[in-house]
Amino acid sequence: MTRQLEDEKLIILDFGSQYTQLIARRIRELKVYCEILSYDTDPDVIKDANPKGIILSGGPSSVYGADAPLPHARIFQLGIPILGICYGLQVIGHFLAGEVDKAAKREFGSAKLKIDDNTDLFETLCGEIDVWMSHGDHLTALPVGFEKLAHTENAEIAAVADRRRQIYGIQFHPEVVHTPKGSTILKNFLFNICDCEGNWTPEAFVSSMVEQIRTTVKKGKVLCGLSGGVDSAVTAGLIRKAIGDQLIPVFVDNGLLRKGEARQVRDTFKEWNLRFIDASQTFLSALEGKSEPEEKRKIIGHVFIDVFEAEAEKLGKIDFLAQGTLYPDVIESVSTGGPSQTIKSHHNVGGLPEKMKLKLVEPLRELFKDEVRAVGRVLGLPDHMINRHPFPGPGLGIRIIGDLSKERLDLLREADFIFIDELRKSGWYDKTWQALAVLLPVQSVGVMGDERTYEFTIALRAVNSLDGMTANWTPLPYELLGRISNRIINEVRGINRVVYDISSKPPATIEWE
Repeated sequence: MTRQLEDEKLIILDFGSQYTQLIARRIRELKVYCEILSYDTDPDVIKDANPKGIILSGGPSSVYGADAPLPHARIFQLGIPILGICYGLQVIGHFLAGEVDKAAKREFGSAKLKIDDNTDLFETLCGEIDVWMSHGDHLTALPVGFEKLAHTENAEIAAVADRRRQIYGIQFHPEVVHTPKGSTILKNFLFNICDCEGNWTPEAFVSSMVEQIRTTVKKGKVLCGLSGGVDSAVTAGLIRKAIGDQLIPVFVDNGLLRKGEARQVRDTFKEWNLRFIDASQTFLSALEGKSEPEEKRKIIGHVFIDVFEAEAEKLGKIDFLAQGTLYPDVIESVSTGGPSQTIKSHHNVGGLPEKMKLKLVEPLRELFKDEVRAVGRVLGLPDHMINRHPFPGPGLGIRIIGDLSKERLDLLREADFIFIDELRKSGWYDKTWQALAVLLPVQSVGVMGDERTYEFTIALRAVNSLDGMTANWTPLPYELLGRISNRIINEVRGINRVVYDISSKPPATIEWE
């Protein structure tokens, strides 16, 4: 299902910057809806979308490189305000008769931006501000019709404007926290130059989405996979608000759930006429002997669809399947067509069969996780559901490295339960964005009492993040980690070693597979 977009939106053209998703987050924080599209999106497609403005993202390339990602020249003739960031500024210079050259001294890190003109883009800012630079090329001659707005010690032209055509460019990154006044600059572009009003709110989203669901589904029925996580719960809540009993929530026990999760979900949603399917053996049989992460994800996705289509046949005519797909799932699973690469397929994006009888309804497909939680609050969902840590659709299937078996799943369930239990007791659960345990295919020697053991290793992982696109490992207290480790080793037979993962994303991902 494709949502009817708001009248007020911004388009970000992605040139491969590691910060592209962060630009989107900053724009949405200013209550303006935005979409990320490939750098080479046809200008007619952009024009038809009727955006209030276009942002050209940064990127690692040089505009003069053999394989440089370059947009269609016609984007500069659409009459839509444009802001180029870093590489985006160089793209402007390249197309509009400026000069871009290798910088005599590259700038990576903090710099002092000296503002020469504090109207429109730099309104309320003056003098000198801290900015974050990350470039090897720079603009050495102004494009035709442009004037300089700011400079740094190493970049004589660090911000430019053609006010007649409403095209602006800056050499630094306003979206990162290292540019403290960056939000002011983005706000000025949105409201001073693009004439945005800032109507992207959870309430507006709910109202718009409810209407679209009604228009799309009409009198049809929708099957919704309800796992108990925030994504599926908000998905079901939105659809239920739109079409009431036409929603058929289904809980599938795939045998890959956390300890006690099936019972908890049944209790929480008992008033929603929840249908319960125990398909654990079906999933485990399909996964037997499979160890490659992508293969496991795709198998889980295919079996999930098979189970739902079988259930749909039992229920009579059902045309739609609802899923809690989020924007980061889409971004990571399907490259925008630009230089960014697919990181991994998500079971509810890349793991679906090409031919599927049910039509997809994905009302959260354009939202980040914190936006989903905000929508959940508008819908009146309980806090324990809204604040639940993210849990992947493939469940514990991607938290066991290597082959799956019921025995290994049981080991992981017990260890994971202890980890989450201790986080809740200590108050760290609500201070952490996501926590998980991973069972490694590594056995090592240990000593318990006077006996030698040769058992498995559990890796614990806890991270903090805003939307899952980037994440930092959480510095849990040593005392807490020690308590968790002791409980796991003492209470879970088959595990004699616990390690803590202190890698961030990037370069690692949050899940191990």
